[in-house]
Amino acid sequence: MPLHLLKYAVGVSDLDHFRRLRAARAAGPVVTVRTRRRPRRAAEVVAGGSLYWIVKGFVEARQQVLAIDDATDDDGQPMCLLRLDAALVPTVGWPHRPMQGWRYLTEASAPPDLSATGDDDDLPPALARELKALGLL
Repeated sequence: MPLHLLKYAVGVSDLDHFRRLRAARAAGPVVTVRTRRRPRRAAEVVAGGSLYWIVKGFVEARQQVLAIDDATDDDGQPMCLLRLDAALVPTVGWPHRPMQGWRYLTEASAPPDLSATGDDDDLPPALARELKALGLL
């Protein structure tokens, strides 16, 4: 069973903003995300896991993790490169509290993809997020 990661999308205002940033940075079918620390359970994540993105306090989307590589930055400091599938899959917006370090999700505890729920997406994303925060959706 694959293991998934959680990560904050810092400086991102909403899912559309995140899509625009990803489109500007993607040079092909793979997106690279740099981070300082390597996940300890990297082998389990690479075996079919995804990186779930937290946007403004809600898990909003995921990208499949293709590889996790070690590297060094320009100053010679170790870092980690997450190679992700460029496809951004929207998920049901689950609230998530602030955190530090890596957090893992099992398949059972990960939010479902939005397409798998059959929900109408007639509501604007910002309104849907606010209604979910209030417990009305």
